[in-house]
Amino acid sequence: MSKQEKNQTNEEVQLDKTVEAVNEAQVEIMPSLEESLRTSELLAQEHHDAWLRAKAEGENIRRRAAEDISKAQKFAVERFSNEMLAVKDSLEAGLAVQEGSVESFKDGMELTLKQLSSVFEKFNLKEINPIGEKFDAHKHQAIGMMESEQAANTVVTVMQKGYTLSDRVLRPALVMVSKAKE
Repeated sequence: MSKQEKNQTNEEVQLDKTVEAVNEAQVEIMPSLEESLRTSELLAQEHHDAWLRAKAEGENIRRRAAEDISKAQKFAVERFSNEMLAVKDSLEAGLAVQEGSVESFKDGMELTLKQLSSVFEKFNLKEINPIGEKFDAHKHQAIGMMESEQAANTVVTVMQKGYTLSDRVLRPALVMVSKAKE
């Protein structure tokens, strides 16, 4: 074998060793398919667990909100009820009086009405007493029409006062409305 052939063979051997070293290095750098699969499965499990925790947290928030709404509905009138108890106590005290004049009963009723009006004001419950106002179907309920010197569709008589709660009509006022002149 000539020197040139020996050098060529040595170079081929060297090249083969280099290729083997590179392949081994790639094997160490690139994980096997099984390792990749295990890693992916662990990652998928972590994401699934996180999703389940988030779902449970969302359900807990919805449940707590429903409980809060339920409690708010049950106890919404608590403050109003406490204020109304004083009015009831005044009425009962007036009925308990054995001897009294009509005037003292009237005075007691006026004080109780004042007490009730104070409670209504405190809770933004307002009267609708529309005498002389233009008829408004949102606030008034016409029972009938009558001839009057006032302009047509004007409230002439209030049969029963209406009430609003924070600008929302609880009960419309029952009214008589003026007719147009013929």
